[in-house]
Amino acid sequence: MANTVEFHRVSKRFGEVQAIDDVSFSIASGEIVALLGPSGCGKTTILRSIAGFEPPDAGSIHIAGSDVTRLKPYERNVGLLFQHYALFPHMTVAENVAYGLRHRGHPRADIPARVEDMLGLVQLEGFGQRRPHQLSGGQQQRVALARALATRPGLILLDEPLSALDAKLRQDLRAELKQLLEAVGSTAIVVTHDQEEAMSLGERVLVMNRGRIVQSGAPGEVYGRPRSRFVADFLGRANWFQGVLGETRGGTALFTSQCGLRLVVTSPEDVAPGVAELCVRPESIDLLTDGADAKPGSNRVAGEVLDVALLGAVRQVLIGLRGGGRVLALLTNRAGDGVAPGRSVTFGVRPQDCVVLPALGADERRLAAPTRH
Repeated sequence: MANTVEFHRVSKRFGEVQAIDDVSFSIASGEIVALLGPSGCGKTTILRSIAGFEPPDAGSIHIAGSDVTRLKPYERNVGLLFQHYALFPHMTVAENVAYGLRHRGHPRADIPARVEDMLGLVQLEGFGQRRPHQLSGGQQQRVALARALATRPGLILLDEPLSALDAKLRQDLRAELKQLLEAVGSTAIVVTHDQEEAMSLGERVLVMNRGRIVQSGAPGEVYGRPRSRFVADFLGRANWFQGVLGETRGGTALFTSQCGLRLVVTSPEDVAPGVAELCVRPESIDLLTDGADAKPGSNRVAGEVLDVALLGAVRQVLIGLRGGGRVLALLTNRAGDGVAPGRSVTFGVRPQDCVVLPALGADERRLAAPTRH
């Protein structure tokens, strides 16, 4: 499959800030990719460089096989959906959607039909004569998307496309937005700092920190097998243990934490025996109540419930270990029935759900921390 976007060793600096640091990646035609990272990590600068608003200091950018590094924004076949939509308040919905068509020399006689097609695609038939202020936030987002798609761009760039909406509406529109992008078949890059948004919209996720891509992969891969503490922490909650990894035997190894927790783990390919860190996601912990058996091959650990918090569809359970450590578990409400502070419990953890990473020194921990601007 041909690549729509190719970034080759691109760098961009703003004063003393290295916004993009020698970044290379490629995106296949028709692929939806999410750029995920904290504020100031460089993801929006990458988007603006592709759009032509921020020419790089070094490196090259190719779109559909052509070098566009020094081309103006209007010389690139790119659609852009801004964070706050940037609809023209004095124009009607139809005029907003038609704006790019008119400025790119689309035949005037064909524009009305194209506008109607786009409004139909985003389920806004009959809204053409309204003004932006007469629309809800979700409807404005759809108009902005229709405008971005109207020129049939080979590439569409979406900068925090759902951040201006309230939490419930964001959830409602995620699946709808992905369906629209898949329906038109355009290659898409979505910039976001929201982990759920990135993993639900992107077929592939590029995790960024301090101007670099620190991990790339399918959402399940990046979440389930993080390659660094930064990625694991940024994509969700995790239990961390410092300890020692033993020698591999039969594809597994024994991890012994500083608090005395002993877990059989799937042997990591890139971590040598010795001092290491262990990451276990809270939802990977099975609380064994009422005589329930652990999943085959699981580790069994005894502890005491210290706290239980209801978080809507799930319960957060804090478990104290006999050696002094603590483990956080996330359970469905049904699974958490009867769990209360002070109760002795046993929980199970599968070896394949234990992610072992090299131990970080103090300087490495500082460098791995997310940027804050």
